[in-house]
Amino acid sequence: MSRAPSIPRGRSSPRFCGLPPGAVGLVALALLPFILAGCGTERSSVPSRAAGELPDQEVSDFVLTETDQGAPQWKLYARYAATYNVRNVIVARTIRVDFFDEQDAKSSELTAREGEIQLQTRDMTARGNVVLQTREGTRMSTQEIRFLNRQQKIVSPLEQMVRVERGGDVLTGYGFESDPGLKRYEFKRKVEATVQTRSGGGVPARKGGAR
Repeated sequence: MSRAPSIPRGRSSPRFCGLPPGAVGLVALALLPFILAGCGTERSSVPSRAAGELPDQEVSDFVLTETDQGAPQWKLYARYAATYNVRNVIVARTIRVDFFDEQDAKSSELTAREGEIQLQTRDMTARGNVVLQTREGTRMSTQEIRFLNRQQKIVSPLEQMVRVERGGDVLTGYGFESDPGLKRYEFKRKVEATVQTRSGGGVPARKGGAR
């Protein structure tokens, strides 16, 4: 899949219904509802979270790219996406987010059953079987996390348990914060760890919050 053209100053370039890549870069974010309406999409049977609320627009095979001064920061893929103009949000199903490092190389991949993207801030919430896998092999799993786009930070609800696996060691805890590449992460409370020994057995231990 070809990468969508970059838009300066952190704007992103959504792609819908096979629009040619050259045309995507010319489309302003304000025109998003009109692009979706022109795709000839069909109504999906996937309901909104708000009872009785119908989406303004729907699309399948959704792609959204965020850039900073032309460099990709992340790219989101979704099997289905619906726009709700009143709430200024996109609701997506079966999502994958690729995060990129300073060398424009893919550093980690996040997958989840569903997600919500705020159109103005690009903040995201992922829910359901959330897994963040880094290029180096560190794996984070939970049921809900938020990605704060401006801060480039991943945070979990304080009551949500998070599990991190790296090199055979396992840490669990609550109130998780990290960068998208899991270079440095922190648990706020109830941190427990199982450390892999040289013989291959696991030794339970308690650790401090930061790694």
